[in-house]
Amino acid sequence: MAGARRRGGTSRLSGGDASVRAKADRERTDVEVVQAIYAAMAASDLDRIFELLDPEVVITQDDRLPWGGRHVGHDGFATFGLALTGAVASAVTIESVFRADGEVIQVGRTAGTTQAGGVAFDIPEVHRWTVRDGRAVRAHFAIDTDAMLDALRG
Repeated sequence: MAGARRRGGTSRLSGGDASVRAKADRERTDVEVVQAIYAAMAASDLDRIFELLDPEVVITQDDRLPWGGRHVGHDGFATFGLALTGAVASAVTIESVFRADGEVIQVGRTAGTTQAGGVAFDIPEVHRWTVRDGRAVRAHFAIDTDAMLDALRG
């Protein structure tokens, strides 16, 4: 990591020093933690994702989706991710990220194609994150589920 944005300025960190990185993560704002999670997801950096997710993180999404339900911990997040990427090839476009009501809210769109039929979709989504001590402890991913189910049915 070339640098980490901290309250009060920018700090250079050595990429190999996990304890320095962990301290910097604790000092990040909740919004910065969530932004770092999305950056790590975009880069497929699983090590970094797991650094930013609490070991007991709870991920939820509408259980009508093939990847939906309640997923707990790093293994649960991995199961969620594998089920998601097994069903769709997609990318999230972030329109805004902000803090409200004790959560970090991300508003955007998810667009891509279904793996089985190659059906294109472009669906609005909202993700709600709870962050404590520089790590995400909870995330709920809400999308237009009916539109996604239509795409999955082809």
